[in-house]
Amino acid sequence: MKITTLTRMTVLSLLTVSSFTINVSGQSNARPAHVGIVYPLSTNGTQAASYVNHFSLHVIAGLSKGETGAAIAGVSNIIKESNSGAAIAGFSNHIGNLTRGTSISGFMNIVRQDAHGAMVTGFMNHAGKLQGYQLAGFANIAQKSDGNSGQISGFMNLTDSVSVAVTGFLNSHRSAKVQIAGFLNQTKDAHMQIAGFMNVAKKVKGVQIAGFLNIADSSDYSIALINIVKNGEKQISLSVDEMSNTILSFKSGGRVLYGIVGIGYNFKGDSATRYVFHGGIGAHLFINSHFRINMEATHTANTDFHSVVFNKSSFGAFPAYRFGNNIEVFAGPTFNWVNTKGGVGEDLAPYYIWSKHRRNDKFDGAYIGGTVGVQVRL
Repeated sequence: MKITTLTRMTVLSLLTVSSFTINVSGQSNARPAHVGIVYPLSTNGTQAASYVNHFSLHVIAGLSKGETGAAIAGVSNIIKESNSGAAIAGFSNHIGNLTRGTSISGFMNIVRQDAHGAMVTGFMNHAGKLQGYQLAGFANIAQKSDGNSGQISGFMNLTDSVSVAVTGFLNSHRSAKVQIAGFLNQTKDAHMQIAGFMNVAKKVKGVQIAGFLNIADSSDYSIALINIVKNGEKQISLSVDEMSNTILSFKSGGRVLYGIVGIGYNFKGDSATRYVFHGGIGAHLFINSHFRINMEATHTANTDFHSVVFNKSSFGAFPAYRFGNNIEVFAGPTFNWVNTKGGVGEDLAPYYIWSKHRRNDKFDGAYIGGTVGVQVRL
């Protein structure tokens, strides 16, 4: 069989490095370098799993007892015990313990026991116990973790306790300081939750923000359209504003912040502005056990169900007095900004302190109005 020049060079290189590591290390299980193609075609041969290397380089895959420096492989690194250096592989790293090291791969990192360093991969990280940071294109999973760990992924983070978790879809933890998810956060205890759709928790010490729904036993600062807080408030409200929008709303939240969602009917305008959709957020400012001021920022859309033709953004301060435990009446002024097109609904406001007709027959206007109503605590 004809041996090419490249093959000769590769074999000679391996023999040279092998001779060097044996001369330097003697009978020790430590090696300054480990070079090869795939086990057992390497300078450590069939004894590769018994050696700890300072530097490893393999064309396909490398096997070792441990690594203290850089371990680079075209496909995979297999480190049976501890890695305190940088394990870099085109496909995967399989490590017993990650000790102040880094694991970087194109597809997957697996640490069977403790991961004290950083795990970075294109698809998934999995660790027995995480005491560091995980960054993955798809998912991060750890059976246990401490409260100082962090996880960032494109789709899902799962573990015990984390400091910060950021994902495109789902976070699920026992406790977390900060959870940020594109769709859902779930935990028992949290300092802060931010989700595109829904947050679920037992106790939230800080702010809970969701695009649609928050669920918690205790959360004073819940911001979503619907907030189901066991120790919070839920109210049904009936109100009328200066435009004759009569709105039935559901208000729900914690001790301080709450969400607003409602529907209604307009008795003043024509058919184009007959039906009303209403939503926003509010805050309770407590004066005493029966009197408080409710601050609300809302958006109201009047429509005929074919197109939304009249929009009003409002900020109001509503002094409220509660009779007994459940019934509360409120009334107060609002500052309103109106946007419409084609003149539809311009006459709904009683007057404008400022207005402007723009191109494409659009209209903007501002005015001071007011709202009065009654709400019942559920």
